[in-house]
Amino acid sequence: MTIANWCVLAACMMPAATVGLAKLASAKLPSGAGRYDNKQPRAWAAGLTGWQARANAAQMNGFEILPLFIAAVVLAQQGHGDQGRIDTLALGFIGLRLVYISLYLANVDALRTLVWFAGVGVSIALLAMG
Repeated sequence: MTIANWCVLAACMMPAATVGLAKLASAKLPSGAGRYDNKQPRAWAAGLTGWQARANAAQMNGFEILPLFIAAVVLAQQGHGDQGRIDTLALGFIGLRLVYISLYLANVDALRTLVWFAGVGVSIALLAMG
């Protein structure tokens, strides 16, 4: 498996890990006082505020950007693009997503948006290799 393929797996796991932070933080709360409820996870998410709400939003954004990144990696590889460059760009995408999530949790909106555009740019660069 290539580094880029591992990056696809990492990108697929990142949304769950992102909202997982909010779930873990709620574990110390008493039942019914905002603690994660696996029986009604969407109702729990709808009641989130602050950084936990932003973690949930970052999770949703992770799912939204995922198809573009996966398609970009697959098409670049099918087009026999330089695997070293594909791997580098895929690692760059993962790095940008980590920065994006951190900025989202910290509520740094303008810079977060720039980082998001950079991630889209990486995906477009991958697509151009295909």
